[in-house]
Amino acid sequence: MESAFVAQSDFLQYGDAEASKMQIGYGNYGCSHYRRRCKIRAPCCNEIFDCRHCHNDVKNGLETNPLDRHDVPRHEVTKVICSLCDTEQDVQQNCINCGVCMGKYYCSKCKFFDDDVSKNQYHCDECGICRTGGKENFFHCNKCGCCYSMLMKDAHRCIERAMHHNCPVCFEFLFDTMRDITVLPCGHTIHLECLREMEQHCRYSCPVCSKSICDMTGLWKKLDEEISATPMPETYQNKMAWILCNDCGANSRVQFHIVANKCLSCNSYNTRQTRGGPAASCPSRMTEIIS
Repeated sequence: MESAFVAQSDFLQYGDAEASKMQIGYGNYGCSHYRRRCKIRAPCCNEIFDCRHCHNDVKNGLETNPLDRHDVPRHEVTKVICSLCDTEQDVQQNCINCGVCMGKYYCSKCKFFDDDVSKNQYHCDECGICRTGGKENFFHCNKCGCCYSMLMKDAHRCIERAMHHNCPVCFEFLFDTMRDITVLPCGHTIHLECLREMEQHCRYSCPVCSKSICDMTGLWKKLDEEISATPMPETYQNKMAWILCNDCGANSRVQFHIVANKCLSCNSYNTRQTRGGPAASCPSRMTEIIS
């Protein structure tokens, strides 16, 4: 009975020691991108950085020769340096020298450490990288080639490799960005803050395909009223023009108007003139009406 008690006591002491290593230095180390207790040695240039983003910021900065700019190949990182004891070692969660946990979240595939587990990180094998938000809240779309919220599972429009390109506004690569991304009704992806900036400048069409990014019914009604209140000069009253609708793709022959030209198929004013009549100034007039 006594020996069993001693064994249990030893086990509890061991557990307390492991818990202590998880907490040593917790939250006190890292960079603006991650809280972690190690640094990485970049395999591409053999230099030490707090994380891959720190490396990429420096190596792709304006002061760096364009010929020397590059990103770190994250999966090729083989060495990390403990932030507490400065011991360089192979990639692993606990330091081989002081035993401290270098990241409460650790992914051996991505060579990734993070002490802020409130992000609910998980590794997606299909994406090949770690993502945040909790695996139970996301699914991987094989055609789009990325993870989307479960709320979009049966409602999104698939576009092949939808996030494997730059944001159409700021040109940052979307697939592994740390900023929030949104999916437009057309299926194209964009940074959420870039979309909000577009809306502040009264831009309501996708920068990639020009389809409307939200329900524009209210604006179309206002344009109907504006057109009714703006008779064309006699010279243009019977002028016809061909238009292409950016929303439904239909071609229509309509009576030309300087304010905007309405699609006969879907009633959208998100159109462009292709033939006939002088060029209309629809975008600027829309901005005036919205404002």
